[in-house]
Amino acid sequence: MSTAAPASPQQPVLTVRLAVGLLGVLLAAMVAGLSGRVPALVLVDVQGGLGFARDDASWLTTAYSAGELAAMPFAAWFAITFSMRRFHMTMLAAALVLAAALPFIRDLNVLIALRLLHGICAGSLVPVLMMAALRFLPTSIRLHGLALFAMTATLSPNVALGLATLSVDKLEDWRWAYWHMLPLGLIAMGMVGWGIPKMPTALPRLKQADWFGLFLGVPGLMLLVVGIDQGVRLDWFQSPIIVAALGTGAILTSLFLISEWLHPAPFVGLALLKRRNIWLGFISLAGLLVVMSSAVNLPANALGSLHDFRLEQSARLGLTVGLPQLVLGSCVALLLYRQWVDARHVFAIGLACMAGACWLASAITDEWMVQQFLWPTFLHVIGQPMAMVAMLFLVVSTVQPMEGPFLAGLVNIVRVLSTVVAGALVGQLTAIRSRFHFESLRDQAGNLLPQWAGFDFPPGAVIEQVAKQASVLATADVYRAIGLLALLLIPLVLKFQHIPAPRVPRISPSTPATVQAGVAS
Repeated sequence: MSTAAPASPQQPVLTVRLAVGLLGVLLAAMVAGLSGRVPALVLVDVQGGLGFARDDASWLTTAYSAGELAAMPFAAWFAITFSMRRFHMTMLAAALVLAAALPFIRDLNVLIALRLLHGICAGSLVPVLMMAALRFLPTSIRLHGLALFAMTATLSPNVALGLATLSVDKLEDWRWAYWHMLPLGLIAMGMVGWGIPKMPTALPRLKQADWFGLFLGVPGLMLLVVGIDQGVRLDWFQSPIIVAALGTGAILTSLFLISEWLHPAPFVGLALLKRRNIWLGFISLAGLLVVMSSAVNLPANALGSLHDFRLEQSARLGLTVGLPQLVLGSCVALLLYRQWVDARHVFAIGLACMAGACWLASAITDEWMVQQFLWPTFLHVIGQPMAMVAMLFLVVSTVQPMEGPFLAGLVNIVRVLSTVVAGALVGQLTAIRSRFHFESLRDQAGNLLPQWAGFDFPPGAVIEQVAKQASVLATADVYRAIGLLALLLIPLVLKFQHIPAPRVPRISPSTPATVQAGVAS
């Protein structure tokens, strides 16, 4: 296996117009990420505005995640078949129409079905971003393109807290949790329509596709998301719904993977998993997304539990992590272009920074406010782009540009599924440790009651304080577990195949100002 993909003999020109189109694809991917995250953050306001019970409203988030994952393996294939520009604009337009209409739906079943469709349309936009970066960007700036793709994991989830605050606290209308994507989405559509070139369709591919695999994979992946996302709420295998969803989902997904492996024209390139950097990269990505969930989600949940903080009071943490990613991702890309830099070491340093952040945050007490989380947040600001961009470089450098669509599907399957698993894992661990510490502290308080006989405590004050301290101790335990996971990933990262920095061709003074992009059609 070669360590890096060779340059293509034909190199189309990357013009300003094409660059605008690529930025539109990036903006659409950001909008897609926010369209799933923001409504989930303001779910309480959404359920209040629509008059749903809390348990019923939780299915809205699950439906979106299920649709998003179901679209990931197939989006790049359809983009090639119907042309990237046409497919991307159609999916973006459908996502915007659904976002505009969702707040007006009052029937829960219809709303869940539309939210599922919304996830399919929006989820189709993200794989196109990686495919476009590999197809159009020249070697001299391709790493910057990967840094932009990394922002779908480092920027969108973190700034979502600020947008959620804007929707429900500033604009005072929960419907903006859906409508916020409309102006940005329309701008992205205009940029893509103007900048991305028209390409011919490849409709004969429709006769060659693995349609049997698609009909297995779509419901299989959806059911897996349902089982994982609702597992904590329904107590996992104590619920027949979870047992049926996970069991059926696992069977259908396994059959889908077998069908894809055997089919001559698969939707996803499972054969790519034979390459060491790719299968190591996917394992690392899954763990990395769990680690990154401790940057904003965990402290925001802790502050909400301890001090009844609303989103507005915790939004500073999300913006502190998210906004610097606009610059730091490209800084890491510039670093990886240096011949003396080993991307594996950059990845490991990023993980070490996030492990340090978890170690600092594990000292949490019931007196912590936003400012006490700033030092751990600062380490996440540095560590997240180092880890994510270096990981993408180590994975992407082992594929040919023509293999980009297959890789894009696989990467985004892992990304979405790992995000759902991370939320379920943190929720389950928090519940287990909270229960353990609550019972332990309650027993200790009970033993001390005879010594407090002369004191007049308000009813329930002791239990309330026990529950509060149990929550603090459980959060500290979660931080320690995630920090340990980050450290355990470092030896795995050092097992990656070394990929030398890409050699950027020197440009002579007579070379035109246009940039050549090494890409296969």
